[in-house]
Amino acid sequence: MKIRTFLLALSIWLFGSSTVLAQAVDYSNDATYKELYNAMHHAFNDGDSAKFFPAVKALQQYLIDKKDLHGYYTQRCNEIVFEMNQQRIYEAYKMARELSKELREKKVDKEMYMAMNMMGHINRYCGNNEEAKENWREVLRLMQEHGYYSSMPSIYLNIVNVALDDSPEEADSLLEIARQISLKHCPERVFDIDTRRTLSYYYRGDYDKFMKGYEEYKKGEAIGKSSVHGRSIEVYHEALLGHTDEAIKLAREELGDEGLDAVTMIYEKAGRWQEAFHALKKQTAAKDSIDNVVLTNSMMGIRDEMMIYEAERDVARSRFYMMSAVIILLALLTIALFYITQTRRRHLKELRKAYDQALESDKMKTAFIQNISHEVRTPLNIIGGFSQVIANPDIDPGIEERREIARMTQKNARLITTLIDEMLLVSLNESTEGAKKENQIEINNLMRGVMKEAETNLSSKTKIQYDTTLADDFTILTNEYMLKIIVNALVDNAAKNTPKGTIVLRATKPSDDELDLIVEDTGCGIPAAEAEHIFERFVKLDTFKQGIGLGLPLCRMLIEKLGGTVRLDTSYTQGARFIVTLPII
Repeated sequence: MKIRTFLLALSIWLFGSSTVLAQAVDYSNDATYKELYNAMHHAFNDGDSAKFFPAVKALQQYLIDKKDLHGYYTQRCNEIVFEMNQQRIYEAYKMARELSKELREKKVDKEMYMAMNMMGHINRYCGNNEEAKENWREVLRLMQEHGYYSSMPSIYLNIVNVALDDSPEEADSLLEIARQISLKHCPERVFDIDTRRTLSYYYRGDYDKFMKGYEEYKKGEAIGKSSVHGRSIEVYHEALLGHTDEAIKLAREELGDEGLDAVTMIYEKAGRWQEAFHALKKQTAAKDSIDNVVLTNSMMGIRDEMMIYEAERDVARSRFYMMSAVIILLALLTIALFYITQTRRRHLKELRKAYDQALESDKMKTAFIQNISHEVRTPLNIIGGFSQVIANPDIDPGIEERREIARMTQKNARLITTLIDEMLLVSLNESTEGAKKENQIEINNLMRGVMKEAETNLSSKTKIQYDTTLADDFTILTNEYMLKIIVNALVDNAAKNTPKGTIVLRATKPSDDELDLIVEDTGCGIPAAEAEHIFERFVKLDTFKQGIGLGLPLCRMLIEKLGGTVRLDTSYTQGARFIVTLPII
């Protein structure tokens, strides 16, 4: 769905919710309120930052004067929505955190659900679907606790939109709960929930139920009911009747950017694969464009934070210099000239060292910002979130929670480190022709060490074992550092693609002058047609898997420097099997 359209719908829910959520203030006859509200609302729709923020601040001050806290915090949420509309996710995230902190410090528990709802939308936008669902479940708990039943169906629909692809059964259950709540507290929303359920039938290929739902939708439309999903239902109905071109035209005219998803799906279900492919390319390009804007804006936000930090560091450094000067002046009264001279020389040397360290730190920061990609955004968000939890004096997690925080922090730090190591290794090894074979390696010891290290990072449902036909004293002359990188990378790749099952490491001699090291798993497997493609840089067959697509290319680059080869064994069909072949010297 087009993000601006989606967030505008969210904003309308926020604008219109104050009277629903037990607010005693009635502004229907308040000319001043209407004037302030209209100014803010028009600037919001126009996306005009210069007009929106002064207008919303004026409206907030008016609501504060009226002692309408709910209305005031609703407008605070609208500021966050506006930033998201402009794809300034980093700023929206900071504002949501500030809102949550303010509500907690002022103990405004009744409005805490607002900040949590904003965090849900931000997490979903950034791809943290599970975190978004947890946010919205907390919103539902808070709404139920304070009696805000009329707005609960909207939150259930948010969770449905996330859960539909992964768990259709959970989505059906949530839709039914939302429907029962609407029947009791807000009957006008029942029709919208029913039409959302009808759409889910189409996505899952249950066309009989979709057609029945369509008939019910048309009956409701005939008596004046409407739904935000009505246009999508009409598009898919045309497609289901076999009117593919008419459905495509209607999707492009009525659904905006959301129509890109619909167009791809319609072409795919019609078997028009070439057109589906071009539609998917266009859809992917649009998504990548948005992701690039969001990432750029986020990096600019981080850069601004770093500038603030550096300014504060300069102030602290100036204070330090002043204090040092005072100490030196006092010392002049009691210490001999020679001692003063030596002290000043030592002090200047330390300052020079600190200055060099600051320059080096700045270079490292610049290199980091230039090379970071969207693959590290999620681990950074998780680490940042946990650091705020630990630093917050109002939160005192227990021992188990601290251990979990430490485990998750270490895991995500390792992800970032691995990604950066892969980029550096690829860059460094491009400039070298070969590798020094200077180590006599006991292969069994090396492979068992890799297996032991990997065991700590596997899920509880994944087992790893090592089989060998080699004697324990069998050795080979090679580069131990490079060989460990190769085997570790293949094991990491197997672990990513084997959430449950078995990973087997093998070592064998197919001939007197060759050694085979094999990494085999029972995971999702790799199509034979992709056997060479996967060794190209930045290739990921599953875009949802972690990593940047440099592990396998790095393996091939390093093994070739050792005079060997690495390949995918396409005859193995129970998962994936990689064979590393080394010459025996």
